[in-house]
Amino acid sequence: MPSLSQNVPRMADNIQENNYMINDLAAQARQEFYPGRVVQAERQGTDFIFRCDNGVQLSLQVITDKVLRFRYATEAGFPADFSYAFPEGVPTRQELEFLEFREKPDHYRITTDRLICVVDKESLRTRVLNRSGLVLSEDEKGFHWEYEYETGNDIVKMSKLVQSGAHYYGLGDKPDNMNLRGKQFTNWGTDTYGYQKGADPLYKNIPFFLGLHQKTAHGIFFDNTFKAGFDFAAERADVASFWAQGGEMNYYFIYGPSLLEVTREYTRLTCPPELPPLWALGYHQCKWSYFPESNVKAIAQGFRDRKIPCDALYLDIDYMDGFRCFTWSPTHFPEPKRMVRELAEDGFKTIVIIDPGIKIDPDYPVYQEGLKNDYFCRRADGPLMKGSVWPGLCNFPDYTRPEVREWWAGLFKGLIAETGVKGVWNDMNEPAVFEKGTFPDDVRFQYEGHAGSHRKAHNIYGMQMARATAAGVKKFSYPNRPFTITRSTYSGGQRYSSGWTGDNIASWEHLWLANIQCQRLSISGFSFIGSDIGGFIDTPDGELYVRWVALGAFHPFFRTHSSGDHGDQEPWSFGEDFMAIARSFIELRYRLLPYMYTTFWQYTQQGTPMLRPLAFLDQTDTDTYLRMAEFSLGDHLLVCPITTPGADGRWMYLPKGDWFYYYTDELKAGGAEVWAAADLTRIPLFIKAGAVVPMYPLMQYVGEKTVEEITLHVYYKKGTEASVLYEDGGEGYGYEQGQSTTRRFTVTGTDKGLLIQQHTEGDFQPTWTTYRVVLHGLPFSATIFSTDGQPAEISEVTTETGLTLPGVVVSAGFTELAVG
Repeated sequence: MPSLSQNVPRMADNIQENNYMINDLAAQARQEFYPGRVVQAERQGTDFIFRCDNGVQLSLQVITDKVLRFRYATEAGFPADFSYAFPEGVPTRQELEFLEFREKPDHYRITTDRLICVVDKESLRTRVLNRSGLVLSEDEKGFHWEYEYETGNDIVKMSKLVQSGAHYYGLGDKPDNMNLRGKQFTNWGTDTYGYQKGADPLYKNIPFFLGLHQKTAHGIFFDNTFKAGFDFAAERADVASFWAQGGEMNYYFIYGPSLLEVTREYTRLTCPPELPPLWALGYHQCKWSYFPESNVKAIAQGFRDRKIPCDALYLDIDYMDGFRCFTWSPTHFPEPKRMVRELAEDGFKTIVIIDPGIKIDPDYPVYQEGLKNDYFCRRADGPLMKGSVWPGLCNFPDYTRPEVREWWAGLFKGLIAETGVKGVWNDMNEPAVFEKGTFPDDVRFQYEGHAGSHRKAHNIYGMQMARATAAGVKKFSYPNRPFTITRSTYSGGQRYSSGWTGDNIASWEHLWLANIQCQRLSISGFSFIGSDIGGFIDTPDGELYVRWVALGAFHPFFRTHSSGDHGDQEPWSFGEDFMAIARSFIELRYRLLPYMYTTFWQYTQQGTPMLRPLAFLDQTDTDTYLRMAEFSLGDHLLVCPITTPGADGRWMYLPKGDWFYYYTDELKAGGAEVWAAADLTRIPLFIKAGAVVPMYPLMQYVGEKTVEEITLHVYYKKGTEASVLYEDGGEGYGYEQGQSTTRRFTVTGTDKGLLIQQHTEGDFQPTWTTYRVVLHGLPFSATIFSTDGQPAEISEVTTETGLTLPGVVVSAGFTELAVG
């Protein structure tokens, strides 16, 4: 038997060995792992599976001839396929006309009608090219990962080479320059009160971005709900990367070749929304908070007395009984049904706020039901999740469970069906918790049968709350259409709700940010968006407020909202002069409703963003790549807000083509900077030559009067331009049964004449039977008008901007209008 003294060195050696092993394991736990060599490749229809010698797999799915899905698995294999980004949990595929798979000595090649994808045998790195051979996307390190001991998750990573001259756009509500190159961002929905330029993260989680190089565009949708990061050549100038703290490396490559087509493909992939009720595109007024009833009635009367159009008034958290959701304060609103009815009789729709926190109160029926049915989120060891928000200590529903969403939807019967509320506003749904930020990481979620922790569910919590809310509002609003608004969302959340950009500040910088954020959200698939006009925090002066209203008039969601901690922010709060100017912009919005509604219809049908940055209008012009103030609303309106005090106009860039200044009809050639004179009564607004812009007569709210005639503003163009006007009832679902009409206009101009042709699809009969056609920019004196071969009587028309122009009244059913 060896002596004790002989054992001592061996024990020390063992201790050193063990310490070395422990340290070595710790180091291994933080190291990056990579795929091995491809040893097997298999085609299964439009799917291709590549297996590596170290167990890594790549599932490459051809979704369409322009969309490829890359899904990687490590040694654990692929989990069940599911994503909230898609209505059915998985993407819808299109039939392919051409798909080829070939093996080469050092790579595999997949070819569609539009794309070539190369998979390297040695490293599993991929490269995507168009059929002309231009490299669109190329892996640098490609897929790699790191094991995280604390959570047991893989931190999944993807790095790609930055192509020469690359620019990046998108990623949702990031409050930064339009072009993302040189920046780094995080997706982790956060209640960011009073955020500043460059703040990150914010409320929304949209992991979709667009790349542009060699005047050719593609997009990446990184479908992963864990906390995610994006680096657009910030850390390394030649590398762009994205990663997540768990889940799969699962992304979609989307080919354009135009930026507009990339956003269209992404939006169609994640599904556009339904049409909203027409009134939802009117003006909305909100404050934290309007109460009691007498105050709400006074605000309503203030709009009608001053002839300022308005369709919706909002009630913030003070309408509730002790901030308990689905209740009414007996003190502030003792007879809510009567009040809502009386507001409706005067043309106002009532919108109420609903937050996710349910007050822990044994006498509160909603809490009792949630507790009895075990609908609230639980911690890992079983206790209910508790957090403090407006009502005090609360429990929170698990909206990732279908039965919870069904229960939640049913709770809206009282507000919608019985009281007459017309819309619901979801707030605090990042989810936000006072003092703590959000839920602890160990909170568990059912996640549609794919159970996970808060790390996995955080970024989709607001979206699933909005989903449940939308289902309830839709159910109890029928046969009318629902309206909802949410602060937080994820990709695909546009199916359920409109949105706004959160708790901004009454500052010129935030007016600038509102413009950028709404454009960015629109090109990220979420077009039904606006900002809190005038700023939520602090109080604007009259100049800032009016400039903000002018911008908001061209945003799909048009709402003033402010905090009760500061001054009044109704359009008349800044004096008569500013009120008159604000009213004129709101009136312009109401006249433009048929144009706005048509643009929304195009969004629902084609996935086209309603707001489009300059690069989306002409990506062949490199001067547009870094511009961010100018944007188009739909096909033909170009807007550029003034975001500095004391300005009487601004320089702005016009895309190629001819443009008419809205206020003067002055014609400007594009492809250059121009000066737009714009005192407080104007916003720089140009109309594309050849456009047909429809306008309603002025109304104080949607449905106030029967529209008997629409004005068509026709802008001359030497050449040809197409426009469209979509009409349905503006309410209800008749359009789904074909009760709609699409009117397509073609304008063809020569030196001596103008021809306007109309092609009508659908047999919906609107209330209006005539057009008043107003002609802008004719280079000749119009002396002859004929409609479908019959003479028409010329008249002079004075426009809302004071111009006197030639016009003619024609039947809404005309097919050709000739002017000479």
